[in-house]
Amino acid sequence: MGKLIVTEFMSIDGVGQAPGAPEEDPEGGFAYGGWQAPLIDRDEEHFIFEQAKGMDALLLGRRTYDIFAGYWPTAPVEFDFTALINRVPKFVASRTLESPLSWDNASLLQGDLAESVADLKDRFGHVHVIGSLELVQSLLRLGLVDHLNLWVYPLVLAQGKRVFADGAVPTALRLTESRVFANGTVKLEYETAGEPAVGDIDADVDRLT
Repeated sequence: MGKLIVTEFMSIDGVGQAPGAPEEDPEGGFAYGGWQAPLIDRDEEHFIFEQAKGMDALLLGRRTYDIFAGYWPTAPVEFDFTALINRVPKFVASRTLESPLSWDNASLLQGDLAESVADLKDRFGHVHVIGSLELVQSLLRLGLVDHLNLWVYPLVLAQGKRVFADGAVPTALRLTESRVFANGTVKLEYETAGEPAVGDIDADVDRLT
């Protein structure tokens, strides 16, 4: 079975809403759309592409699909990401979109979310999810996420949609890679590792003395 890999760009307080542009997602009166743009640099762009280039399929929520489909089909060809994202099969989880979709190699995910995502993981080695915050809540709740790529930026936004919101369930994570960039951004890669373990700090201290 393949892996479901979620990539999120977020503030230190966990906000992942509208990183790319002011008009990207103003829902809820969010005032900081485009917060990622002043911070991202060429070094980060290289590593973002390195993470993404192994994708065999892309799964998106409705809003993120609309943003991507409005940009990537005509994006500059010199961007490494352009050829990749236009080439791979894309699947959209939405109850309101209708087929056929305008973006090449894009189709609607059919049926029950858990079953259809499990089918994608059977068909493709690496299924990536980018952004798609509401979809990610459902994927986390269903225990379908295998790997988390978290790009944590050095700012506190104090408002907006969070990556780990009501859909999150208690999950232990295993750090597989980390990197700190010159601008203070931290790249963290995690594998999911079952339920969190618990213990008693006082008992552990007594054992060591």
